[in-house]
Amino acid sequence: MAVYKTPLRDMQFVMNDVLDCNLHYQNIGAEDTTPEIVETVLEAAAKFIENEVVPLYRSADEQGCRWDNGQVVTPDGFITAYQQFIANGWMGLSQPVEYGGQGLPFSLNYAVQEILLAGNPAFSTYPIALWGAISTVCAHASEELVERYVPSMVSGAWGGTMCLTESHCGSDLGLLKTKAEPDGDDSYRITGTKIFITTGEHDMVENIVHIVLARLPDAPSGVKGISLFMVPKINVNDDGSLGSPNKVACGSIEHKMGLNGSATCVMNFDGAKGYLIGVPNQGLNAMFTFINESRMAVAQQGPATMERAYQGALAYAKERLQMRAPVRKLPDQPADPILVHPDVRRMLLTQKALAEGGRLMTFQCAQLLDVVKDSVKPDDVALAEKRLALLTPIAKGFLSELGQEAAALGVQVFGGHGYIREWGMEQIIRDARIATIYEGTTGIQGLDLLGRKVLAGEGALLNLQVEEMRECCLRCADTPRLQYFTSILNSKIQDWLQLTAKIAEKSHDSNEINAAGVDYLMFSGYTLMAYCWLLMAEAAQQAIDRGDESGFYHSKLKTARFYYERILPRTLSHAQAALSGAEGLMAFEDEDFCAE
Repeated sequence: MAVYKTPLRDMQFVMNDVLDCNLHYQNIGAEDTTPEIVETVLEAAAKFIENEVVPLYRSADEQGCRWDNGQVVTPDGFITAYQQFIANGWMGLSQPVEYGGQGLPFSLNYAVQEILLAGNPAFSTYPIALWGAISTVCAHASEELVERYVPSMVSGAWGGTMCLTESHCGSDLGLLKTKAEPDGDDSYRITGTKIFITTGEHDMVENIVHIVLARLPDAPSGVKGISLFMVPKINVNDDGSLGSPNKVACGSIEHKMGLNGSATCVMNFDGAKGYLIGVPNQGLNAMFTFINESRMAVAQQGPATMERAYQGALAYAKERLQMRAPVRKLPDQPADPILVHPDVRRMLLTQKALAEGGRLMTFQCAQLLDVVKDSVKPDDVALAEKRLALLTPIAKGFLSELGQEAAALGVQVFGGHGYIREWGMEQIIRDARIATIYEGTTGIQGLDLLGRKVLAGEGALLNLQVEEMRECCLRCADTPRLQYFTSILNSKIQDWLQLTAKIAEKSHDSNEINAAGVDYLMFSGYTLMAYCWLLMAEAAQQAIDRGDESGFYHSKLKTARFYYERILPRTLSHAQAALSGAEGLMAFEDEDFCAE
């Protein structure tokens, strides 16, 4: 079974050559985050995760989590690995210094997060959930609550969760029924049941802070009547020490197709003591701090999955001897490595192009979030927020879908062996499958993108992105080896605008937006990834022009061309499908769906 190795050279290429993280960190006031610190952090993270976390990948899948009378036992090795993770300072890497963190930029932690997601996605859910909880508490809770809770969360001694979903409402949070009743002081009694709660209960921490959506007694119906609460598993005294157990219990854990080492829990709140976060009846707005950070983590699961699948498939393709090539690679052997066969190369290059393009797309989002979190320039923050509003649903929906494709291609390269558990490829599919579902399905991301982010604002957010892409095309137009890319991307940008305009003509019918949403999202994603590949081709060509003739940069140019020739044309079918309208879908009567 192929073992994951951190693609440090590719990560450094994206951060240094393409995005100039050094200049970026200076612009947001993080001058102390020098290139040397970035390199040291990435190398140390790679070493730790490869040595301590990656070896648990398969065993955690086979053993899974165990529920025993309300207690959840994590797979063997998770407690030790987690203790080492926090002891080495990884939990607090980008957390506030005043609460025990190291205060480094979010995007540097995001780079570490990719290694974690690729190395062991089940293990990664525990720190990722906690990071989102910390961000939410720091952004919206009272100073008193922050002081009491956050230091122990930053240290990793306590965990954190996001509690949204209930069995009857799924993503339709306006239907949630969990109640919050005032308790006569500054606390509330929280009563209800939440499902699909990632890391809701486990044995790696001494306390878990649940971030819970619930309704006050006089709340209006729908999403306008939702408030946000902090509900600890163990009550916390005023001095931050642990008190008595709260009325919170894990009713069961889900038996899933993948991520078996991640505890996915049914959580019962039976009059549990909780504390209001933010403003009454505006809890969903506050929870979007958590939701958006989680969507970025899920987006990153896409290229992490692609990278792991690619590494496994490539190693196998180099060694597996099958059939003889027209020009023999190993004439003394009965067959040649399957790497020489064009169709195997098509699959491998698809994985490679998507993984590297997806990495840049997610790192662009991470740098924008750096600006939102750390910049002292209001105009820069406002612009970054606008760009993130457009990019977040695309990155989450598009990259999680492509993660499924890359994982399936990994199995295909292995042939029958890919279907066998011992080779490790089928686990990649199982672990990645949830990514298109949680934090909002691909359909919900498409509706968010097309309805809320593009059409509702009359294309203002889209125009911002288009302007940036056209500036890049103009900058690269005079470079002979980049003209091929700029010509195609300019044309694709125009197609994107025209597609948007045609859908807008029918936007009075909400069914039209719903019917077009996913295809529009995929069209947008492929176009944005083409822009990412132009940026990488530009950086590679600049390195070559400086005299660096290493194969690394020439490979980037070849992969960019592969993307433009073989993958970008998928936009044509998505555009046609998006414009086909809702009529063909809604013409079916209910009885037409009968299985008989």
